Formats: sequence, structure tokens, C-alpha cells
Amino acid sequence: MADDHSAGEPLLQNLTDAQNENLPRSAFATVLVKWVFGIAMWLILGFWVVVFFLFPSDAGTEFLESWTSATTGSLYGTTGSYFLLCSGPILIITFLAIASLMVDGKKELQLKTTSRYPRIRLRTFPILVGGPFGVVSAAEFIGICLFAVFTIWALYAYTMQNLNVLSELSLSSEGKWILMLILTGLRFGSIGLYCLAFLFLPISRGSVLLSIIDVPFEQATRYHIWLGHLTMSLFTLHGLCFVVAWAMEGQLLDEILQWADEGIAVLPGVISLLAGLLMWVTTLPLVRKKNFELFYYTHQLYAVFVIFLALHVGDFIFSIAAGGIFLYVIDRFLRFCQSRRTVDVISATCLPGGSVELVFSKPANLRYTALSFIFLQIRELSWLQWHPFSVSSSPLAGSKHISVLIKVLGEWTSNLKGKVLHMSGTEGEYGLRSQSRSKITASVEGPYGHEIPYHLTYENLILVAGGSGISPFLAVLSDILHLTNQGKPCLPKNVLLIWAIRKSNELRLLSTLNMESICPNFSDKLDLEVRVYVTRESHPPLEEGNIGEDISTSVSPLLRGSGMSVLVGTGNRIWSGAHVISSAVGFAVLMALLDIFYINPLNIATWWYKGLLLVGCMIGSAIIFGGPVIYLWHRWEKRAVVAEEADDREKDDGSQQSEHFKTMQEGVVPKDRPVARTTHYGARPNFEEIFTSVSERWGKVDIGVIVCGPATLQSSVAKQCRSQNLRRGALHPVFHYNSHSFDL
Repeated sequence: MADDHSAGEPLLQNLTDAQNENLPRSAFATVLVKWVFGIAMWLILGFWVVVFFLFPSDAGTEFLESWTSATTGSLYGTTGSYFLLCSGPILIITFLAIASLMVDGKKELQLKTTSRYPRIRLRTFPILVGGPFGVVSAAEFIGICLFAVFTIWALYAYTMQNLNVLSELSLSSEGKWILMLILTGLRFGSIGLYCLAFLFLPISRGSVLLSIIDVPFEQATRYHIWLGHLTMSLFTLHGLCFVVAWAMEGQLLDEILQWADEGIAVLPGVISLLAGLLMWVTTLPLVRKKNFELFYYTHQLYAVFVIFLALHVGDFIFSIAAGGIFLYVIDRFLRFCQSRRTVDVISATCLPGGSVELVFSKPANLRYTALSFIFLQIRELSWLQWHPFSVSSSPLAGSKHISVLIKVLGEWTSNLKGKVLHMSGTEGEYGLRSQSRSKITASVEGPYGHEIPYHLTYENLILVAGGSGISPFLAVLSDILHLTNQGKPCLPKNVLLIWAIRKSNELRLLSTLNMESICPNFSDKLDLEVRVYVTRESHPPLEEGNIGEDISTSVSPLLRGSGMSVLVGTGNRIWSGAHVISSAVGFAVLMALLDIFYINPLNIATWWYKGLLLVGCMIGSAIIFGGPVIYLWHRWEKRAVVAEEADDREKDDGSQQSEHFKTMQEGVVPKDRPVARTTHYGARPNFEEIFTSVSERWGKVDIGVIVCGPATLQSSVAKQCRSQNLRRGALHPVFHYNSHSFDL
């Protein structure tokens, strides 16, 4: 049986490949070491999960007492015991992930023939569609079930403990209710703290943990949203129980304002909860979609939420969730350093259909894939707002630039379009930018995304786009065409692009990709079909045949200058690993110095103050110990860029320009050799009909389905993938659903 690979798994040689007698010993050693690291990470992760499942039980209480009694004699005391048990495992997994990625080196895609026996895969099979979670794969459903089971189990175990406590006390009916509310509030807070240990892991954008499992940040953001709803629900119930209990006692105001030195400080907890509630309310779709700025700015209260939570519970309780928060602090400081740099805007173009294209300078050693995305800040529009956009250029289209297509939808994007039109002095719809780059000051974070181009792991592809969702698929098509033209291994042979748009003027975006110039006679090597659905026009406009002829632009190609930084995203793993490890070592050093020279000599026992010191050490270690590594990384990057510029000066400047710039400098977008394209007016895609037709035509194969568009489009495609897979016959394909949609 042929070896299967999921779209989410790197198609790298695995351990079974070592059986091939032609495999070099060094490659076998690399595979073996990675396998050992992988097993170790899974074992530690299993231990970590079991620890949290044990906490609500009597056995967990006994284990925790035994653990603390055995480890509190160390330099770090009780805080060190809790941190090692609850946060240590995720840090150890991070170190092993760094080591594994370093051993792996630069990942190269190993293309293999597709399996003769296609099968359903957990990561690409949508099992829930259209519910409160959106489209949920089978693998994600397992994760949701684990958290649901844990929450229910913890509530049950803690409730039993509460009832046992009440049965041993002689209290009035009201007294029992008050005590039950207080105990229940404590339990809700404990469970919320356990969930908090996982909350910050998915939003560390450059995290090696996401890289090792090849889950891109835009997908991991959904997990943060789900965990955020669960965590804030628990914390809200935690606070509500205490408010009701204190109100029944008639001491509500006194208790809320209490800030004790010994034990829990209530007022910081109230402040933390209020900050969390503000963030939680503004994440609701009705608020977030109508007022993104409100959502974005209130979400910066996470710092208030975390710091005052540490003041509320003290150092050793906060250390239960400190591991994930510490990794986020490290990642956030690294992103801060990257985002301080302004990036050259090579060109800025207003395209038909209300889109803006920006092209940025980047160093040649910055790696990304066609399905990567960046976070963009335009300082003339806002110093605080960062917006995510998919890249629209293939990494093979040019080593010195990266581009994005931005659909004008809200206030920020409208202001950006107005800025570009003003720079060019154009008042019409299709204006272009001037060559004066000083008028647009851009900063970029990223690129982020999959470690490997998973769209190249399928021989058969269905790309479904809605509106501006065509942007990443232009990069995908460019990727495939460049590989085909260069004679490099390229698995995709059959590609169906389905694009739903509102008006026909958006059709011009397809003309920005000059397929024939990238790969002459590509139709002899690639079966590419494009189906466009114009939903709000019943017939084609008279000028449809002139698509692409009125796009004019002035471009200033730039081969040197301030390119994007490689500090984040798919950058150098050695430097990023060194930054994480140095910060973690620095954290241990700072905590030890505090204990030796400050906390122990002065007998400091104030819970909230020690919690503040713990957070201070987390932030300080990322800056003091991680900062020098970032500085050296920056210096190394600068030397590499200087070397690249020296090489470029020895080459003909004209040869360095990509097809994109050559095309734009001509002032028009040339027409491609016709592809199999059909345009349907006044209609929407009938995915059941389309998928059934493809199923009959392509036969027993794996088909990768990638969707980029609104939630309704994702749901429609996911439902059809699920339906086709559940009722497939022996000679029919398996549809593997992948979403590339980013919805903050």
C-alpha cells in the first residue's frame, strides 16, 4: 500500500524511508533523531494533560502535596515547584521542537506519487459545519471533546468535594448556600486557570510549537477564540459566585475593595475580570465586524488582564498558567523588534473592482509560501492598527519582493485607497501611485503560514475563492506555473478554480497574473479550468472583452533599501531558537537572583507583590537576555543583505526584475493565451453539481480543496466535501477540505 500524507503534514522522508538501502547514513540519523524528539514531545504532552486531569481529583491533591513537599526545598521554593509541574512541560516541549527543527534544517518538499488508495484524514475531513464553531475538522473535534470532557469532569469532581465539605459542617441553610457559592467560585476560578495555561499558545505567531505541527497562525487563531470563550465563561462564573455570596453576607463593597498582603487580593482580580470582560464582549461577531477598531484597541487590555491576574492570585498560583504566557511574551517582543522597521513600498496600485495592490521589498533569504500572509501597518493611517493580508505573489516570481492584494471594505482600507489615489494625483477609480515612497510608511510582520507549500502535495486541486479571496490563489497558480516552467517537481496536474464575485469589473484581477509569460504553452502540461460566477449581474457588460487594457501604472523597481526583516515568520530557526532558549535561561537566572538577594533575605511574603515580580522577570528576561540575541540576529541579517547587494551589482539589473514588474512597466496588463474559462452571470456556484462532476471525471484520487472567502462560502464547500466523502464509492475521490480564510 502506498504511503499516505495529509495536507497538513510535511511530505518529508519519514522513518520508514530509512529502510531504503540508498538512504545516506546522515539522512537516516536525522530521521531517527527527529523521531526520538517527536516521541519525547508526545510523551511530555501526555504527562502535562494527565496532570491537569488529575488536579480536580483527590488523587491529584495527594500527588500535588507529594510533589511540592519533594521539590519546595529548591532555590525557587513553592513557586518553582508549581512552575516546573504546570509550566515546565510546555517549555521542555518547546526546546525539543527547536532542536527538531534545527536538526531538520531547511525543509524541502519531497513530492511522492499520490496514493492509489485515497483515504479520509482527520485534519482535512469537516465533521461539523455551520454551528457555533464554524467548520470543524475531525482532528479539531477531538480537541474540542477533550476540553469539554475535562471541564465536565472537573466540575463534577470539584462539586463532589464541595458537598463533602458541606456535609461535615453544621451551618444554617443560608450559611450553606453562601459557603457553597464561595467554594464553587473557587472551583470555577481553578478550572479557568487551567484553561488559561493553553490560551496564549495559539496566538504566538512565530511559535515553534505551531511550526512543528505545521498549523498556521490564521488557523490557530480559531483555537484561541474557542479557548477564550471557555476561559472567560469560567472566570465570569467565578466572579459571579463571589459577588452573590458577598451580597448575601452584606459585605459586597468591602470584599470587592479588599487588597490583602497575605492570600488572594480581591481588587486586582476585579480589575482583571473587568478587562477580560471588555475584551470578551468586543470579540462577539456583531461588535467585531461592525467596529474592528474597538475590538482591536480593547484587546490590548490583555496586558492589564494578565498583570492584575498575577496580582490577584500571587506568584505560585499564577505559575500554573505562566508557561504559555511566557512564550507569548517572548514572541511578542520579537514581533515588536521586527515591526519597528519601515519597509520600502516598491509600488502601490489601485486595481479595478475596488482593490489595492502593494508590493514590498524583501531580502532574498526571507522564505515564505504562496499561502502565507503578513500583518501590515500604514503609519499615515494608524500607528496602532495592524491588518492581516494574504500574499498574492509566488516566492518563485521574484526573490526581492512580496505583494498583497487588499480589498476595499472598511474605513482603514478605504483610507488606504484614498491615499494611493492622492499620491498619484488620480481622481478616477483606477488610479496609480507615484514613485515617492516617502508618502507611504509601511511596517510588516511576518510572513506567517505553513512550513511547506501544502497546495503542492495534491495532484488534483479545487480552489474556491470569494471576492478578494482570489489573492492567495493567484500566488498558488503562479507557484505551479513557475515550477512547471522550470522543470522542477510539481505534483498538481489538474486544477479547477471557482471564483464567485459580485460584479464583473473584478474579473480584471485575473489579468494581473500573466500565465503565458510565466510558462509558455502551460496548457500542454497543466489542466487548468477557471469558472467565474458573477452574482449581481445578469449579463456581461459591453466592455467585457477589454478586460485588462485600461490598467496603467508607474512602477519604480527597487533592488536595494529597507526590506522586510527575517526576525519573524519562516526565518532562521537557529536564531529564533537561540532567542527562546536565552530568554528562558534568563528567566531562571532572574528568578534565582531575586530569591537569593531580595525575596529570601527580606522575607518577602506578600502574594500580590511576588506575583508582580514573577511577571516582571518574564518580561525582563525576554528583553535583557533575548534582546542581545535579536541584536546579533539583526547584525547577521544586515551582513547577509549587504552581501546580496554586492552580488546584485555584478548582475544585469534588467535580469533581476520579475515578470510582475516587467508587465506593470509596460503600462498594460497583457492578455494571456486563453484558458478554459467560463463566466456565469446571475448565478452562484452549485457545489453539489460541480463536485459530483469532478468526482466522475477525476476518479479514485485525493483532491485538495482550498477555500478562501466568507463563512457562508466555507460552510457550503465543507458540507459538500463531507457529503461526497460519506457517500463515496470505491472508484470515487476523497475531498480534503482546507480553509485559508483569516477572520480575526
